[in-house]
Amino acid sequence: MIGLYDIMKKTSDLTEGKTGRVFLNFFFPMLFTNLLQQLYTFVDITIVGKGLGDNALAAVGNISVLTLLIIGFSQGVTNGFSVIIAQNFGNGNILTLRRSIAESIKLSVILSIILTGFSLIFLKNILLIMQTDFSIFNDSLIYGFVILGGLIITMGYNLCSGILRSFGDSQTPFLAIMVSSVLNILLDVLFIFILKAGVGSVAVATIISQAVSTVICVIRLLRAEGMQLNREDFKGDFILTSVLLKNGIPAACMNSVTAVGCMIVQSYINTLGVVYTSAYSVCNKYINFFMLPSVTAGFAICAFTSQNFGAEKYDRIEQGIRIGVMIGIISYLICGGIMVIIPDVLAMIMLNGHRTIQLTADFLRICGSLFFTLNFLFIYRSAVQGMGKPFIPMLSGFLEMALRIFVIVFFLPGIGFPAAAYAEVTAWIGALIINMSAYKYMMSDRYKIKKYS
Repeated sequence: MIGLYDIMKKTSDLTEGKTGRVFLNFFFPMLFTNLLQQLYTFVDITIVGKGLGDNALAAVGNISVLTLLIIGFSQGVTNGFSVIIAQNFGNGNILTLRRSIAESIKLSVILSIILTGFSLIFLKNILLIMQTDFSIFNDSLIYGFVILGGLIITMGYNLCSGILRSFGDSQTPFLAIMVSSVLNILLDVLFIFILKAGVGSVAVATIISQAVSTVICVIRLLRAEGMQLNREDFKGDFILTSVLLKNGIPAACMNSVTAVGCMIVQSYINTLGVVYTSAYSVCNKYINFFMLPSVTAGFAICAFTSQNFGAEKYDRIEQGIRIGVMIGIISYLICGGIMVIIPDVLAMIMLNGHRTIQLTADFLRICGSLFFTLNFLFIYRSAVQGMGKPFIPMLSGFLEMALRIFVIVFFLPGIGFPAAAYAEVTAWIGALIINMSAYKYMMSDRYKIKKYS
């Protein structure tokens, strides 16, 4: 019978070796993966803005807040599943490892079907609730139908890449995204500049590219020694299902309630006009891009913490956190500095209108000055998730939503569009305090932590 050692030969055991070297070898391929992922998202929005105009850009940005809710939920679920898979990998339980993967696949298929049906049925009503401007409504609807219709593909990639990260394999997702990024850019150019297609074609290009990246990850998993799942692995296991859902659902809820807060902010911004919607869309794109190093560090921390928590190596967890914090500080100095020093240049890359550029620059300058709080949030929240305590990050997600809504409701009438930026940084600070406090408390009492409690 093939054991855990055979699986580890082509993956990475994060519980052994010099912490810094092991962590960074795992971190950098993921960073390049996320950079490529954001690159083709960035190219998408740039091609839409320059090829189809600011209104089309506003339509894509408007629906992206909704897709953050649905796709964020699915990503949270698969990330939660990956924590359990990584813990089983760390403690060497090969039988439970295989069954947890099989059960994760079943649950992901079921949830993706439910989420797809729900999102497509209520998409039009949600756009109306968001007070989407009439001039961009149809484009938002078309883009949303395609993106959300392909949710099972998106969820499939998130699950497969999450499993690979649980095994310490960050190189295969990098290869997958590298191939799909090139394909996505080529399809964007083909559909918009050559075939003269509309906004919906951009969504089609994204889904096709994600399907390719999913296939690459699946092939890697099928070739992993000891990971050829059989019928026995797929037999129902109520206890294991409960453990997976106990970690997956809170992580999904954290992403979703955060997205709800963003949707409410988006709805208030939409009432100001399409110029403000375009500016807010571009601001979100840049925030998502510049937070990549800390997001990646968070993914690395989650997998690193999960494996070492399963192996009961708590000192290595603390060492990993220190490395993550250093990455967050360096990211703040570089990315936050760019947002503060040259926000006008960033805005002009995507936008055409003078007023839209000015609004975007003001937003980026405010967020850039406090960007370190977002970086640290990803580090500490991921550590808490990796130790199997998903409810604390979920509570922090509710706090983020409440703070965003409070700031936008009470300050938008007085100070205008900058209220959206202050809503962001206030939410980051509140969530950081909760997760950092929880991590400090758990590590001070680390030997009393009960797995899956």
